[in-house]
Amino acid sequence: MKNPVVIVGAGLSGLRAASLLAAQGVECKVLEARDRIGGRVLSTSDPNRPDLGKFDLGPTWYWPQYESTISNLVKELNLETFVQHTKGAMLSERSQNMSPERFVLPENSIERSIRLKGGVQSLIDAVEDTIPSGFIELETRVTAIQLDKDGAITVEADLADGRRKKVSASAVILALPPRMVAHHIDFSPSLPQDTINDLISKPTWMAGQAKAIAVYDRPFWREAGLSGFATSWVGPLQEIHDASPETGAGALFGFFGMPPKARREMGEDQVLQLVIDQLVRLFGTSAQNVRAILYKDWSKDSETAAEEDLELLRDFPSYGLPQKKGVWEKKIIFAGTEADSESGGHLDGALLAAEKAVNEINILNNNF
Repeated sequence: MKNPVVIVGAGLSGLRAASLLAAQGVECKVLEARDRIGGRVLSTSDPNRPDLGKFDLGPTWYWPQYESTISNLVKELNLETFVQHTKGAMLSERSQNMSPERFVLPENSIERSIRLKGGVQSLIDAVEDTIPSGFIELETRVTAIQLDKDGAITVEADLADGRRKKVSASAVILALPPRMVAHHIDFSPSLPQDTINDLISKPTWMAGQAKAIAVYDRPFWREAGLSGFATSWVGPLQEIHDASPETGAGALFGFFGMPPKARREMGEDQVLQLVIDQLVRLFGTSAQNVRAILYKDWSKDSETAAEEDLELLRDFPSYGLPQKKGVWEKKIIFAGTEADSESGGHLDGALLAAEKAVNEINILNNNF
């Protein structure tokens, strides 16, 4: 192929696809609308207290007993890991007027999950290190993909400075949420309506969620025999976990039961005050001594969420490759975690989708 493979999206799936293709000597261009790599992976620290460590506002862990693809990659890249803390009793909050109930779960009742030192961003950075310099272009928003009558592909993108650029491509890997493809990229000729409907039907994983992390000097709840795991029917957080690094600071993070529209109407300051109030109800007055609080509402992230994503997911979606047919069948390839039917929504799904996309590129190469 004389033109590069263009990969749209520099999340885990797009970066892994670029890494695999580069290892085979295939030229790529990774075009990313954001000013950073990682997509829905976001590991951050408080700018005023970087000493407390980095914390994941996106995916946090993986399950090695089920997810061999990410487990093998983590070993291949020599990344350091530690086991998610689950030792101790869990709490259940059924009513704001009642004290939380305390339960000691049977041993091995919680599946062992693994976290990465430095957050999941360490995986993103390690994959980036395997990609040749110049392959990744940030602040490059793909807006259109054209296919001429001779089968040549042109990708059009807007740059941060207002300029537009065009890139000739041998094939395009779309490594971004399906709804982002349907709503924000114009295809000429148009995608079949069945394909568009299929893309819109796939909810973007995490897009309706928000994540709050309260950071402390130490994981004080462990001293009371608590694991940091809690569930609540009161909210605003419906599920809470220990987010502490392996050593040093302590942290608790939670997923919201509060719908995106309610969070927006209330405003971030009030939402976070409710979070602190809830943590105090559950874990005692020590939870007031917050050293930093981190928050990410993914429903307000224009590179992640579409209007359809503003309803919280109640069930795990049915994911897998979108339908392809017609003139685009061998020109565009879908990646991203929603494209994987086995582990869609997980980091492992993003990697599996990348591998399948690269296999499809190899088949196309062998046919030329």
